Amino acid sequence: MDFCAYFWVVFQNNPKEDKMKLLNFIQKGKVRAFTKKIYWLSGKRKAEDGRRFVLLALLCFLLPAFLFSQYLETTIYLPDSLSGMLYPQAFTYNATNNKIYVGGGEGNCVIVIDGATNQKIARIPAGNGIRALCWNSTNNKVYCANEGSNNVTVIDGATNQVITTIPVGIYPCALVWNSTNNKVYCANLGSNNVTVIDGATNQVITTIPVGEWPNALVWNSTNNKVYCANLVSNNVSVIDGATNQVITTIPVRDGPRALVWNSTNNKVYCANAGSNNVTVIDGATNQVITTIPVGEWPNALVWNSTNNKVYCANYGSDNVSVIDGATNQVIATIPVGDYPWALVWNSTNNKVYCANSGSGSVSVIDGATNQVITAIQVGDEPCAFAWNSIENRTYVANFGSSTVSVIRDVTGIEEYFLPDVKPFISEIYPNPAKSFFVIRSSLPVKEIEIFDVSGKLIKETDFSSKEPKISLKGIKTGVYLLKIKAENKEFTEKLVIR
Repeated sequence: MDFCAYFWVVFQNNPKEDKMKLLNFIQKGKVRAFTKKIYWLSGKRKAEDGRRFVLLALLCFLLPAFLFSQYLETTIYLPDSLSGMLYPQAFTYNATNNKIYVGGGEGNCVIVIDGATNQKIARIPAGNGIRALCWNSTNNKVYCANEGSNNVTVIDGATNQVITTIPVGIYPCALVWNSTNNKVYCANLGSNNVTVIDGATNQVITTIPVGEWPNALVWNSTNNKVYCANLVSNNVSVIDGATNQVITTIPVRDGPRALVWNSTNNKVYCANAGSNNVTVIDGATNQVITTIPVGEWPNALVWNSTNNKVYCANYGSDNVSVIDGATNQVIATIPVGDYPWALVWNSTNNKVYCANSGSGSVSVIDGATNQVITAIQVGDEPCAFAWNSIENRTYVANFGSSTVSVIRDVTGIEEYFLPDVKPFISEIYPNPAKSFFVIRSSLPVKEIEIFDVSGKLIKETDFSSKEPKISLKGIKTGVYLLKIKAENKEFTEKLVIR
């Protein structure tokens, strides 16, 4: 399974009938190649005596920049013997128990991460192809949309036990919770409907027909409405949160892909990936206020309530459009990394994080100035976020490397934020391999673990060499994941055995 995106093609045989139509999911190998990324492990470094004075001088010079520092705290490896998960792509945060839940494309499970310690504390069985997660704070339940098995797993947020599994429509891909009526809405992309689940009883209340390929949901708490973006029919269905009836269907532009609600001005924003614009909808009247041109293939939205700004990640033009929530004007266009895919807002420090799926990085944007503060290297193909408000941590799902990066936002200088003077460079060859492979590294490799795609540990070897040769005797052909440790760093890599 590969990281995927929605793409469109224009049919131009008849100009009057030109129309954006959805293509199938396109595998990454057919679109572009992703670079391999290295990421740091957490842990305090002991500075060598000869570096102390130099580092002290450097800190004095850079003190203003570090007072509100961003750093990669740790990287959590998912395809191990506990987790067995590949291709993480969905998150939700449980503020009651300070837990982060992550779901992936393979592994049929939800992994629970302790928000205080960053340790994996549970592996919860779920369905196949987890596409979305959401949390119900009233009943402390987590809902997991299983795209491959057409159901929703309901998890107890306190005990991490599965309460029940609810059959829904075909290809459930988006979830939202209505706290007023305690209902969970599940958008079923393949059956063109929305399943409404009672948050107390876990029973399906009704199934609501909507447009073609519903793929995004948002709830307006002021008017108690749920908005559903329908990707192929180019419209938004508006559902009454009390009666579960479709009030109206609002035409938008081509390929509505993402939604966000601005509670200050009661507006709903719809990112139209096929027409490079954002439709602004009045939350009270359901009328289109305006359509705002943005970058190419707008794919994600987030709202900053402090400054009343809406941020739009433009996958095709490698930038983020900043929209004024009051005037509906684009006030800035911010260059970020390659193929920005996801956004999240940190309300504590007023920062926006942008996951750049093509460059394996996260751009950190100042919510007040619209300036990029820094770019943090994470794993391969970052595609989803969760923000932990208690610890002020941002969790990044790295689809390509099957890891979760944890970014810490702190006031003051962290000792282990200091840059390491020895860069880590690695190479694996041959890959694909037959009977052996070699790792060429700038630092001595200490340990290598080989996992199959189910997360089972196949081989573990200890070394102290910069170029270890690993035998593959007894290992079957197939695709494997390597976990390689060198000093206080580690990285993952895919290995193909023929």
